[in-house]
Amino acid sequence: MFALRKAGTAARALSAGQRRFLSIHEYQSVQLLNSYGVPTPKSLPAKSAEEAYEVAKNFGTDELVIKAQVLAGGRGKGHFDTGLQGGVHMIGSAEQAKEYASKMIGSKLITKQTGAGGRLCNAVMLAERRTPAHEYYVAVLNDRATQGVVLVASSQGGMNIEEVAAKDPSAIITTAIDYESGLTKEVALGVAQKLGFKDAAAQDEAADIFMNLYRIFKEKDATQIEINPLAETTDGKVLCMDAKFGFDDNASFRQKDVFELRDITQEEPSEVEAQKWDLNFIKLDGSIGCLVNGAGLAMATMDGLSTHGGNPANFLDVGGGATPETVKKAFELLLSDPKVKSIFINIFGGIMRCDYIAEGVIKATKELDLKIPLVVRLKGTKEAEAKQMIKESGLKIIAFDGFDEAAAEAVRLAN
Repeated sequence: MFALRKAGTAARALSAGQRRFLSIHEYQSVQLLNSYGVPTPKSLPAKSAEEAYEVAKNFGTDELVIKAQVLAGGRGKGHFDTGLQGGVHMIGSAEQAKEYASKMIGSKLITKQTGAGGRLCNAVMLAERRTPAHEYYVAVLNDRATQGVVLVASSQGGMNIEEVAAKDPSAIITTAIDYESGLTKEVALGVAQKLGFKDAAAQDEAADIFMNLYRIFKEKDATQIEINPLAETTDGKVLCMDAKFGFDDNASFRQKDVFELRDITQEEPSEVEAQKWDLNFIKLDGSIGCLVNGAGLAMATMDGLSTHGGNPANFLDVGGGATPETVKKAFELLLSDPKVKSIFINIFGGIMRCDYIAEGVIKATKELDLKIPLVVRLKGTKEAEAKQMIKESGLKIIAFDGFDEAAAEAVRLAN
């Protein structure tokens, strides 16, 4: 339906109306798991090569794994901008820990999920090596079908769970969880048995992990807890070998300890700045800056630009409560991108007043000394007043009544 070049672009833009995806680093996930009694391999972070050396030297074993701490999947198969291949390595000495850490920390790791620019690695995690006898998958998620929480598990862990689900749906065990009463020991044991844990002690350990994962999910306002793999080791222990957490941004006011873990170096700076002004902003790859109110209209605007051969430089929804000051800030965000060659403002004044947008546009155009073409389409509340304000400003603002014509002109000017 949408003519955007990448499905990922559309997905990011669609999620912008309500962010619900705070992620934390693996070493932070391990600390959270351990605080709830969930067993993991012993793991410690280091934020410099020297600290990595000291951590490894005092770890208690030389057989370790060093992992780059970057908020992206596919770290093991990625590469650094320094030329180092892989963000996960086996090491056998403190000297090796220092060597690898020096090549990782301060460099950018590029994976399939980061894009060509990569993401900055500010820390590494050193973990003891534990040998899995079998790997499982387990997650606690919100489920739209049941409108509740589910435990999703599979005996085929350590791999892409989407591929497992596509090839063998029967390999996925989904168990609904009552939000109030939680996951009972009886149900949790039943899941462990279905997964194929043979030993009674291992079944009990797995069941306790399932129950504690749900406790974290509920008490910390998580939207996702994914353990891949959950391993039964060769010495009979059940351990969470890797963890991915997502948290509900709407709960930040009561989960201050979790949200203090946020690492903004892993995020686009312009998006971080936009959040301070309650602007829904996602940076994209095109050349036409978009300022729109409402997520649906924003997507339609992006689609319209694409229909005429243009590419949006961003998703920017100013919402229904924008003021002239927030409109000016929105302009600053658009102009901070050197790839922007024209700006298209498309506003439907329902809750939002068009004259507020016009006031902000005129103020921004004057104060920011706007040099690139500006196309404006305003419809709805206070539309006539807004158009009069733009006309009397004497500024080079190209106004349209029709959406299609305005989109076509924004594309032409960008080219």
